[in-house]
Amino acid sequence: QVQLVESGGGLVQPGGSLRLSCVSSGRTFGMEAMGWFRQAPDKEREFVASISWTGSGTNYGDSIKGRFTISRDNAEKVVYLQMNGLKPEDTAVYYCARSPKSGNKFSVPSWPSEYDTWGQGTQVTVSS
Repeated sequence: QVQLVESGGGLVQPGGSLRLSCVSSGRTFGMEAMGWFRQAPDKEREFVASISWTGSGTNYGDSIKGRFTISRDNAEKVVYLQMNGLKPEDTAVYYCARSPKSGNKFSVPSWPSEYDTWGQGTQVTVSS
């Protein structure tokens, strides 16, 4: 059974940066798309970014385009989310997720229903 463990969250000032990591304990890694979602209090889970199994395809939510970058290291079984230019509205619990779909250069899963395994989440708070 695949387990995902996120890390790297914390408190940061507006305009600052954080890098989130998600480590997979699965026997294989690199055959499935991976994604990041976030959920703020009293709000629905929101798509942040996703990456195809080779890394050739990426997809980003509109609210974070140009500020966040998703990447992966299949050898190390890790997915990263580099977050720059953080804003107070980025405050949320960030979740890593695995999709049974591989994705490709042209299409990467972006709906929560397309993901079947979730991490426990890591809190990101942007505040002065």
